[in-house]
Amino acid sequence: MAKLECALRGDFDTILNDLTNTIMCGSASASIEEESDFCDGDCRQAVRAFERYSYFGGNRVSLTIVLLKNQDKISLTAIATGGSQAVLFKINTVGEESFLETIIETVEKYKA
Repeated sequence: MAKLECALRGDFDTILNDLTNTIMCGSASASIEEESDFCDGDCRQAVRAFERYSYFGGNRVSLTIVLLKNQDKISLTAIATGGSQAVLFKINTVGEESFLETIIETVEKYKA
């Protein structure tokens, strides 16, 4: 498992669209598997679950992003999972880390 959590600044929709485009354009095998949006007053939340094929691991890995806006604060949680082929121990997390790294440059543009 690979995880990134940080505070962002900017327009919620612009950040969400930029992250989505970065992930979808970063790999020919990337797909959006599920999405959820929530809004209550000044609070907004967007959850996106992506998958892509990991050539290194020979399997599919997932990347879930949660973007939360509460009044003027925006936070991002991104978690990549699924890269290991082992039964008891995680011996290969390269695919997960690689998937998470695809959004680092985009995240840096909006870091608070």
